[in-house]
Amino acid sequence: MTPDLWKSLGGGLLIGAGAATLLLLNGRIAGISGILDNAIRGIVGAQAWRIAFLVGLIVPAAAFGIGAIHVAQGLPLLAVAGLLVGVGTHVGSGCTSGHGVCGMANGSLRSLLATLTFMTSAGVVVFFMRHGAMLWHF
Repeated sequence: MTPDLWKSLGGGLLIGAGAATLLLLNGRIAGISGILDNAIRGIVGAQAWRIAFLVGLIVPAAAFGIGAIHVAQGLPLLAVAGLLVGVGTHVGSGCTSGHGVCGMANGSLRSLLATLTFMTSAGVVVFFMRHGAMLWHF
């Protein structure tokens, strides 16, 4: 396996472990968009668990030196993509972690449909971003 595959596998294991730990210790689902939204609005909960969870997402990446992020399409497109993701999490009542990791693990049909929708959408967007220019030359 390549180093990137090991990083992806390790990241996935850490996400799963974090979601399971939050559920076991706090009885909460690890929906990151909801946790972030509540933390921004000042709803941090007993012992400020939301802030601790969010910090716990960032610190390991920094501690293990995951490296710089390369934005191939530029920061303006990244900002638009981030806004679209935010709108999507609001419309879909959850994000990839809430639906894709926790919801599907709980057997939620709504989460399965949401995950299929955003994964299909992501695949279509990546395809057209990489190959769209070639398709328009016909």
